[in-house]
Amino acid sequence: AGIVLTDRQRLDWLRLIRSESIGPRTFRSLMNRFGGAAAAVEALPDLARQAGRDIRICTMAEAEREAEALRRLGGRLVAMGEAHYPRPLQAIDTAPPLIAVLGRPEVLLRPCVALVGSRNASAAGLKFTARLARDLGEAGFVVVSGLARGIDTAAHEASVQSGTVAVLAGGLDEIYPPQNAPLLQRLLAEGAAVSEMPLGLAPRGRDFPRRNRLVSGLSLGTVVVEAARKSGSLITARFANEQGRLVFAVPGSPLDPRAEGGNHLIREGATLC
Repeated sequence: AGIVLTDRQRLDWLRLIRSESIGPRTFRSLMNRFGGAAAAVEALPDLARQAGRDIRICTMAEAEREAEALRRLGGRLVAMGEAHYPRPLQAIDTAPPLIAVLGRPEVLLRPCVALVGSRNASAAGLKFTARLARDLGEAGFVVVSGLARGIDTAAHEASVQSGTVAVLAGGLDEIYPPQNAPLLQRLLAEGAAVSEMPLGLAPRGRDFPRRNRLVSGLSLGTVVVEAARKSGSLITARFANEQGRLVFAVPGSPLDPRAEGGNHLIREGATLC
């Protein structure tokens, strides 16, 4: 059944992960060292002094404001180890201690497959993605993607009815790209949106690779439909590989730069899809 945090503990967890220089790994080592988030937050000023630096610690008021804003949005914070925290995500070594979830949290407990690919996808790539997403939905899988233009959008659109999860690089109230806000609203009926970022945070360049490790981490496998040689989709595939998950790639014409990434993955041992 997992753990159940009190509201107070949840706020302590939020304060710790929102404090400067605290990522998922540091969070975990502090929790183990101090036995809980409240004690870890209390120890932060001393630890920072010993390291000869000053770090900004998230105040209780800030944590309460974020939790309240998320509640107003209709979302909730799910902590690692709780019943609604997805098991596959919990297994990765940089699993976020808290995820903000909008929509139906129970959808995260079903088996998931990620579909990712190019923003400027070809018509054939979009068509293949839609067919694959529909087939996965009919087979009982939840389709996970990053709500970007192109392949991601096609994947979400085709699985709105069967259940799809959008992983956001910014806060849950910072939909990127903005033109996908209506799609996000539609997918929340049977699916969910997930983010580890604070509300109000617009995504920055470095937040997209962070987001990609969650896309692959939530999923049993990742399918790369179309991707150039240096693309975010290949970063997602690399994370999937490191996380011990399956990687699938759709082959394409050697003349199309959008097929370079997928063809490269197949040469490297990805499963042909």
